[in-house]
Amino acid sequence: MGQAGAIVTLVEGSTFCISGGAGDIEPGLTHGLFFRDTRFISGFELRLNDLPLEPLSSYVAEPFSGTFVSRARPRPGRADSTLVAFRSRYVGRGMREDVTVRNFGHEPAMCTVEITVDVDFADLFEVKEGRVDLVGERSLRTDGDRLLFGFRHGDARRGTALAFHGFSVMEHHRAMAEVVIEAQGTWKGCVEVAPVIEDEQLSPLYRCGRPVARATPSERFQRWRRQVPTVSSDHAGLEAVVARSQGDLGALRIFDPDFPERAVIAAGAPWFMTLFGRDSLLTSWMALLVDPELALGVVQTLARFQGEKVDPETEEEPGRILHEMRFGTAASLSLGGGQIYYGTADATPLFVMLLGELRRWGLGAEQVDQLLPHVDRALEWITEYGDVDGDGFVEYERSSEKGLRNQGWKDSWDGVRAADGRLGTGPIALAEVQGYTYAAYVARAHFAHEAGDEDVAATYRKRAAELKTAFNRDFWVEDREWFALGLDGDNRRLDALASNMGHCLWTGIVDADKAAAVARHLLSPAMFNGWGIRTLATNMVGYNPISYHNGSVWPHDTAIVTAGLMRYGFVEEAHRVVLGLIDAAMAVGGRLPELFGGLDRSELPIPLGYPASCSPQAWAAAAPLLLLRLMLRFDPWLPHGKLWLAPVVPPSIGRLRVGHIPLGGGRMAVSVDGHDVEVEGLPPGVELVREARKPLSGEVPPTS
Repeated sequence: MGQAGAIVTLVEGSTFCISGGAGDIEPGLTHGLFFRDTRFISGFELRLNDLPLEPLSSYVAEPFSGTFVSRARPRPGRADSTLVAFRSRYVGRGMREDVTVRNFGHEPAMCTVEITVDVDFADLFEVKEGRVDLVGERSLRTDGDRLLFGFRHGDARRGTALAFHGFSVMEHHRAMAEVVIEAQGTWKGCVEVAPVIEDEQLSPLYRCGRPVARATPSERFQRWRRQVPTVSSDHAGLEAVVARSQGDLGALRIFDPDFPERAVIAAGAPWFMTLFGRDSLLTSWMALLVDPELALGVVQTLARFQGEKVDPETEEEPGRILHEMRFGTAASLSLGGGQIYYGTADATPLFVMLLGELRRWGLGAEQVDQLLPHVDRALEWITEYGDVDGDGFVEYERSSEKGLRNQGWKDSWDGVRAADGRLGTGPIALAEVQGYTYAAYVARAHFAHEAGDEDVAATYRKRAAELKTAFNRDFWVEDREWFALGLDGDNRRLDALASNMGHCLWTGIVDADKAAAVARHLLSPAMFNGWGIRTLATNMVGYNPISYHNGSVWPHDTAIVTAGLMRYGFVEEAHRVVLGLIDAAMAVGGRLPELFGGLDRSELPIPLGYPASCSPQAWAAAAPLLLLRLMLRFDPWLPHGKLWLAPVVPPSIGRLRVGHIPLGGGRMAVSVDGHDVEVEGLPPGVELVREARKPLSGEVPPTS
């Protein structure tokens, strides 16, 4: 149940709607109905008897549908109103809104139901940044029970078609119904909103007069709900947090029109409902325990748009994996018509890493094999374009002033710095990117070994070993016992204490003799705020708890750090972070935001909100799912017939059962109660190894 004054976001694929708690889309705000990065409705307000409604409650039943309840203003001299309006809204390639007005009085009520509409066809980021410029030619005409808005700017043509059922279309952007509602009676109307792109009117997924439950998003979401793992626990909030995460992840899936069976993951609502390379790769990795097929769809789609030529404007290079795909006003209807930007240093090695992990999970062997040429193209990008100076490290430097200055996950302009506040200048080699590259080399060595190509396996084993040696030598800050965030263009260490080195634990590039110091710093009061790991330590110059990347806490970052702690055997430390992040989710209603402020838990009993944080957001939604896998220490390697499983569940969580886990074409369950562990549905021919996979055991294939 939502508060009347709250912002409500509904999302389905590349469609989302932002409104107030009463359901009104108010002009002049960031409200709107958006589709493929364009705002197709900028105003949508309901009035009864020519007066705004008094909001009562709002409820989001599913990510793409919501109900808003309001009442008419009381008549003069009356304390209460007898008229209550119910608005049921469904989004998906447009919008449907059912309007129901109920008269709870004991006498008939004359009622005027009016909807006013406005459309500005603004670009998504113009809206987000508050700089909407009404360019182009606009038109409005009526056609029976329809309002037709049009827009033309250059070669771009857009439109919004609104069909009203139960209303009469008026001039001046209005539709109205004048009705008498009997005592204890009800009046119903419906509005259908369809985007028009290049003169083609799309058909909304929800249509007036048709059953809601049989619409594609409803059916697809219910299938997702049925297939995801089940979780039960003694912990009061864990089940709710995991269920919310699974639901949000299901809602953030988008489907390629040319390959509708492939789901990929959008980065987050409301502003990033599109494909991001890094975000989708990390999110689908973190969600493997829930749906490995999602990861397969991600790598297949990213391979489809892998770079082929050198283009300084978009930073495309042969073999490079994209950073972001945007649709914009000049895009066509197909996913491939989007505008693609490639400026990222980490998506390419992460692409190889994820394919390697899919092999370990035994998923789609033929499909993974078909992508191996894309793996080799990605690795060629690493050596030919990612490492321009030939020092063995992958660096970045933008080739266009329009590109991102920083091209790791901390991509804000000031997110890469030294301890004294000095900002990095390119080309910059980030610590975590070297870790991803190391893991990519390891994955390629495994692919080669399994194919019997020992020469290629030896080549990548050697590359991995050399990179690991160089990283531990050049990034290690000896007197402070932590890894530098990066190296700048002069090979000077950007020696800030930051969360990046936790990603290096996750990938296994950290030498064993340095891991304890890294873990100690990550859990120090300067880094761990009680809820999660800060992006930048409090004692660094530039620390700001309400900055984007210089002291805030990002749940996905914290979860990856936790994976690194668990990989190197720091179970107690990992438990502290697991419990902190679960507490953070419970404190904000069960849904982790994209990021929150870095204030210490002792200073504020709830996580500090961040204004522009996406919610739901993909890798934040996936964070609790990764924590679940980490507590189980669930690590398959099906081509070698093994599943490592050694649960370490914090005592405060108590009994934990995770069922319906997809593995090896079947479903299995794991139940943990203290030291007692039960396993059901282990795939045939798979050996259960009741210990944690050692940090280095999977690094290189055996030689015999």
